[in-house]
Amino acid sequence: MGTQENEQAGGTGRRMLLGAAVLGAGGAVLGLSGTAKAAEARHGGGGGGLKSLPKPTIIGHRGASGYRPEHTLGSYQLALDMGADIVEAGDLVPTKDGHLVCRHEPEIGGTTDVAAHPEFADRKKTKLLDGVSTTGWFTEDFTLAELKTLRATERIPANRPHNTLYNGRWEIPTFEEVLKWQDEQTRKRGKQVWIYPELKHPTYFRKLGLGLEERIAKVLHKHGKDRRTSPVIIQSFEPTSIQRLNKLVDNPLVVLLSGPTTRPWDFIETGDPRTVADLVKPAGLREIASYAQGLGTTLDLIIPRDANGNLTTPTTLVNDAHKVGLLLHPWTMRNENPFLPANFRKGTDPDAYGDVFGAYKTYFATGIDGVFTDNPDTGVLAREDFVNG
Repeated sequence: MGTQENEQAGGTGRRMLLGAAVLGAGGAVLGLSGTAKAAEARHGGGGGGLKSLPKPTIIGHRGASGYRPEHTLGSYQLALDMGADIVEAGDLVPTKDGHLVCRHEPEIGGTTDVAAHPEFADRKKTKLLDGVSTTGWFTEDFTLAELKTLRATERIPANRPHNTLYNGRWEIPTFEEVLKWQDEQTRKRGKQVWIYPELKHPTYFRKLGLGLEERIAKVLHKHGKDRRTSPVIIQSFEPTSIQRLNKLVDNPLVVLLSGPTTRPWDFIETGDPRTVADLVKPAGLREIASYAQGLGTTLDLIIPRDANGNLTTPTTLVNDAHKVGLLLHPWTMRNENPFLPANFRKGTDPDAYGDVFGAYKTYFATGIDGVFTDNPDTGVLAREDFVNG
């Protein structure tokens, strides 16, 4: 997920998730009441594909990034252990030789130890990335073999110093490695593991001759995961990228939307004057529903904040999207004070946890279908509270 501020065996396994919330990496199980099971049944517990997912769906944002460096197999693994229904694995960017790898951005100075590698010092560049001057090291300037010599580090150490304990432990995974990991975990756990990859900066990479859509379609087809019921949901901030994907694969597709005054970068490039505020109007939603199954929006598009950062009145977006058949998976819930609405913060410590359960309850009450979270264990417990009333 960006920060412009990602079957048969799975049906039964996922239907059981609202009956048993997994608590922490230790895997202790807390049974839910009949109320929870009834609520799950009302929300499409039967069948394959998207309908097999419990609601609200808990999506591990870049894995369990509240506890491990993001977009690593360690972060993805922990998200599953904590009970996430889907793992956002990962944000996909290409290498120089055309492989898809999992990084939050193509610039990797903030998420790897590349700066500590003198052999790559001359790779540091300043580029224009979707109109923003960005200095650092970029995946498209490295072969896969070169990237594999690097190790992942914590992206926001100021907020999560505890995560730096794991700096250097994991390498950068490829998308193919993630798909193999998905299959291994599905076999081991006896239930279908879902992933939610995001295509990063499609227009930027297409101009470099590294089109993302064709690459992910080829890999998904190779692994037999390009069907409507496949446990792979694909997302992008560029609507035209999702439209292109709609012609290449049958996977569930999601359009990501940032703040109301912003414009998708592909719109800027093609001169489309519409903003996100236009896209969330009924006409815009109907258009999106013609080629996608869902929306991944900022939480502020669900419930805006006032000038002081407090939540105000919910918008009509959830109902409007549901009317045209679109799911809503907003982003991103995080436990720490700075990331919460002001009225759910506790104390003044920026690293301390706030009243995140209160925030979840408020957002769940709007009828959203799921949420991205850096802390899947918290999200699972919050869902338990919500479905049990």
